[in-house]
Amino acid sequence: MGKEIILRYGCNPHQIPAKIYTEEDDLPIKVINGAPGYINLLDALNSWQLVHELRQVTNLPAAASFKHVSPAGAALGIPLSETLAKAYFVTGMELSPLAAAYARARGADRVSSFGDWVALSDPVDLPTARLLRREVSDGIIAPGYDPEALAILREKKKGRYNIIQIDPAYEPPEMEIRQVYGIFFAQKRNTVLASPMMTRRIVTENRDLPDTAERDLLLAMITLKYTQSNSVCLAVDGQVIGVGAGQQSRIHCTRLAAAKADTWYLRQHPRVLELPFREGLSRPERDNAIDQYLREDLTAVEKEQLREAFTGNPPELSAEEKRSWLANLRGVAMASDGFFPFRDNIDRAHASGVEYIIQPGGSVRDRSVIAACDEYGMVMAFSGIRLFHH
Repeated sequence: MGKEIILRYGCNPHQIPAKIYTEEDDLPIKVINGAPGYINLLDALNSWQLVHELRQVTNLPAAASFKHVSPAGAALGIPLSETLAKAYFVTGMELSPLAAAYARARGADRVSSFGDWVALSDPVDLPTARLLRREVSDGIIAPGYDPEALAILREKKKGRYNIIQIDPAYEPPEMEIRQVYGIFFAQKRNTVLASPMMTRRIVTENRDLPDTAERDLLLAMITLKYTQSNSVCLAVDGQVIGVGAGQQSRIHCTRLAAAKADTWYLRQHPRVLELPFREGLSRPERDNAIDQYLREDLTAVEKEQLREAFTGNPPELSAEEKRSWLANLRGVAMASDGFFPFRDNIDRAHASGVEYIIQPGGSVRDRSVIAACDEYGMVMAFSGIRLFHH
């Protein structure tokens, strides 16, 4: 596969020259189509690790939708309900387990996933390629491609769609090294694998952890392992529904992840599913219109622009209607890459249906956080493992 790939530029167009390379064996990746850039490859290698690990731990096909080196969504290959299929604009499509995984990953935050980098744990099949053909995406990494699927993907972006194949057997060196400001940093790679054993140290009065909740906790943990810290992740039904990434305060992570989860669930409100979109409105335009429709802080100009997306004038969802609908969101799992320093994180999580939590533990206020979980009847486990990623 060669030892280096010359890039057009680095993070920004003025950062020239740029390349990726290896000093020992050949690169484990091959560019099949397109000319991926520096950030594309950062997304590709981070996202591949996430889906590869999900496949190892859950034994299910996995997909991730990455933007700027953090996941907008990640999911497992579990069939979609009719409601989710409608919310994700895939009603009537043939969805293989791999395609279902990507539909779920893309559906976590469709606005953020616009122009995403896609990672798939398994060779890309025809249903998945047909789904990808419809979405605005920058590129994909996978361990292989069925010939018919590859032919479809080669046509995206007028033949410029970035397609990368990775050797699934590749194992990187134990030590990872990078350079910052002329200084080398070296550390042992984060090789810890999320496992059911990490969910067994339950510290709350409620110790009832269903298998599906355990699966969702592991999904959230693995997602955080490849998310820029600080980070918090909410998951349910085998898919991520909210990621709060790169925040300086833990409560801001939780608020961001929970707000995204709320939006994800509100997109499934019957009134949202029946919005009268103007004929010819693209899926990205519909995604943006839904996002604006659900906001409560629109300016007069934005309200006028929103009206242009519809053939009629749909009634707004009131704050009370939203609260009533969100009260139905239950059984959500939440993971944090670091300990919770205050109970406010638990209070906010409860408002978005969180019932199961995993975090490293180790705060001086652990007792207060545990007490908050007990107040809400939540199950919380201490993994003992911090998952910072920078």
